[in-house]
Amino acid sequence: MAFPEPKPRGPELPQKRLKTLDCGQRAVRAVRFNVDGNYCLTCGSDKTLKLWNPLRGTLLRTYSGHGYEVLDAAGSFDNSSLCSGGGDKAVVLWDVASGQVVRKFRGHAGKVNTVQFNEEATVILSGSIDSTIRCWDCRSRKPEPVQTLDEARDGISSVKVSDHEVLAGSVDGRVRRYDLRMGQLFSDYVGSPITCICFSRDGQCTLVSSLDSTLRLLDKDTGELLGEYTGHKNKEYKLDCCLSERDTHVVSCSEDGKVFFWDLVEGALALALPIGPGVVQSLTYHPTEPCLLTAMGGSIQCWREETYEAEGAPG
Repeated sequence: MAFPEPKPRGPELPQKRLKTLDCGQRAVRAVRFNVDGNYCLTCGSDKTLKLWNPLRGTLLRTYSGHGYEVLDAAGSFDNSSLCSGGGDKAVVLWDVASGQVVRKFRGHAGKVNTVQFNEEATVILSGSIDSTIRCWDCRSRKPEPVQTLDEARDGISSVKVSDHEVLAGSVDGRVRRYDLRMGQLFSDYVGSPITCICFSRDGQCTLVSSLDSTLRLLDKDTGELLGEYTGHKNKEYKLDCCLSERDTHVVSCSEDGKVFFWDLVEGALALALPIGPGVVQSLTYHPTEPCLLTAMGGSIQCWREETYEAEGAPG
């Protein structure tokens, strides 16, 4: 008699707190996993950027060179470089190993909210409250950007990059997608100031959070509204949202001290995870595993699924 195949396990949500790390950076403005999820970056209001192994809780390096608080950072595909942006209007390219500033790009007229590398890490894209996205060539010695995207009518809050597209969210309430292959710009009006945007992992959809305490899932190509997710609170802060590692759940920070998980297809709230007594400033989701990092106040919290056993743990 053949035994039936075991059912594939449903997606597990990270709801077991493994660690809390006091980052020693005053307020943590953003937390970001690196490309493979082994390390993370924290952006501090004390002008520093720090690199951690979050599961071990070890600080690997501190990067100092910004003149004001650091608001966003990203790692390159090969983990050799970092980029960051902040309140000093500067975009900084760092060498990971030495901790040195490789280049400092100036040109934005206001604070830099968001930074991303392109896939090859040859260009940094930065979005600012000055309403522009600027593209900086990491290999060039020229001080000016190679391109400036200035279609937004208000500040840029969030930028994401795929192999041939730039996705941008603005306080003017529009999501703009620049198709670099086609040389076209597509724009979708959400109506409320946008705080965060991202691609789904399969590249078919875009997730948009805005200051009406609503997340919207849009078909990337048609702009059709596929889903709306509510229940969290986002009225005044720029908060992060994302999709889980298998695109099964929509995840968002909230101003009431929780992280909210919704079933992507059903739209139903799956979990409201209590983080602490303040605003959950930032979050980042592991690229392949049910692991979440959250930032509140001066610390970050590391979350895993209930069944997770740390390596070397008893049992």
